[in-house]
Amino acid sequence: MTKKFIAHITVNGTVLPVEVVQEPRNGHRYSVTRKRIGMRIPMKANEADLQKHLNDLEARVTQWAAKRTALLAPFIPKEYHTGDVLQVGTRQYVLDILVEDRGSHTGKLVGNTLALRLSTRSTPAARTRAIKTLLSRIVAGDYQAEIEQRVLAWNRRTFNRQIKGVFLKYNHSNWGSCSHNGNINLSTRLLFAPEPVQDYVILHELAHLVELNHSDRFWKLVEDFMPDYASREKWLSKFGGTCDF
Repeated sequence: MTKKFIAHITVNGTVLPVEVVQEPRNGHRYSVTRKRIGMRIPMKANEADLQKHLNDLEARVTQWAAKRTALLAPFIPKEYHTGDVLQVGTRQYVLDILVEDRGSHTGKLVGNTLALRLSTRSTPAARTRAIKTLLSRIVAGDYQAEIEQRVLAWNRRTFNRQIKGVFLKYNHSNWGSCSHNGNINLSTRLLFAPEPVQDYVILHELAHLVELNHSDRFWKLVEDFMPDYASREKWLSKFGGTCDF
């Protein structure tokens, strides 16, 4: 039997939600991912124990955030307004947002303007989520040809394997993936990273066309064509939280 609920901690003046799980266990465990801050504590923990663990977690997250400046970025709500400028890689887009009586959300790119039309029939939180999805979809379309050409170019000078397709998706669980049938999938969040970091993820996924695992053979393939790949992976670990719409 487990009990789940949301508590809160304050780090650098920002109130952050914590997913607390009380379960049959002897010790405690803290975790911070791109999606949530979590804490697992024994079922027998009382209010005083809970507060002690929250205080401890708050202190730890504060220390972690000092070392990894992007750690808290996913937990700070973003606001979007008409006239805002969105910088994605080398391209700048101007937001034009209109909330109107319509059945669904829609958006398109007009020149360098991201024209978003949102439905009044959804909640503010749902509209915020829709904005991120629309931005990702439209920017992906604008970058598709460029990214596809870079993937194909890397493939030609490395493994030269058959690629079925290259796709940009708003993926939060990883930066990229390679399917068994040869599809290379890249997260649109990667577009916010420097090009050398993008190249690492591209090479990483292309190497999976040869080795569909993370064995020593796989990492040798990556290292052969990018000896400094570890530094680019480190950038993602440190600053990846800032890469989002």
